[in-house]
Amino acid sequence: MSDTAPIKAVKIAFEIIDLLRELDGAGVSEVAQQLEKPTSTVHDHLRTLEREGYLVKEGSTYHVSARFLQLGDQARSRKKVFKIARPEIDDLAQATGEHANLMIEEHGLGVFLYRSRGQDAVQLDTHDGMRVPLQTTALGKTIMAHRPHEEVEAILDRHGLPQVTSSTISDRAELFDTLDQVRERGYAYDDEERVKGMRCVAAPILDENDYAIAAVSVSGPKSRMRKERFTTEVPEQILRSANVIEVNLTYS
Repeated sequence: MSDTAPIKAVKIAFEIIDLLRELDGAGVSEVAQQLEKPTSTVHDHLRTLEREGYLVKEGSTYHVSARFLQLGDQARSRKKVFKIARPEIDDLAQATGEHANLMIEEHGLGVFLYRSRGQDAVQLDTHDGMRVPLQTTALGKTIMAHRPHEEVEAILDRHGLPQVTSSTISDRAELFDTLDQVRERGYAYDDEERVKGMRCVAAPILDENDYAIAAVSVSGPKSRMRKERFTTEVPEQILRSANVIEVNLTYS
């Protein structure tokens, strides 16, 4: 019992934190109902997390605290690719006027490590630290295209192929065909596959073994990401940026 109880308690604590993030705050009863846990157990966890500074209480509602900003910033800052890529992502956003993004893979999911908004960028739901299924984005597809086949299979076994929009790839065979095309072309497309009305182009950031350690992209509304801009201009800009980041990573 002593070996398993602490692990179970930690799991419940993180389930509570994730739920509060998804709900943007909740009270004891709602958390207990959502997680199907005893109210007393949830109450004890909430009080402990609040006391340790990971939650704040506003009236009867608990929210995640700003302490996670410190943790997230430290986790991001220790990533060499973030430090090297950040100015290039800013330049890409300024040059295109759209959203420029940097993504890494952690635990089989795509994580937006950094985003920069150009002067014409539209409002999106993405934010630094946001996690998404890899196959739903151009960023994720270009990362998977430059990972070993068995590694991609393991990711799909773990997370599946959730369909976010009607255009999302949800068939494994279709995905592997797409990844072959991405490797041959050098970059990936996202045509309304995660957000309706939005298109994205992404290129991988590769190490010396051609293994994708990250990806960079530009995303914008379909009305602006069309014709030569979508098929030629933006891809060329992204490939140049990815190349600069790769060189700086190699010789930094």
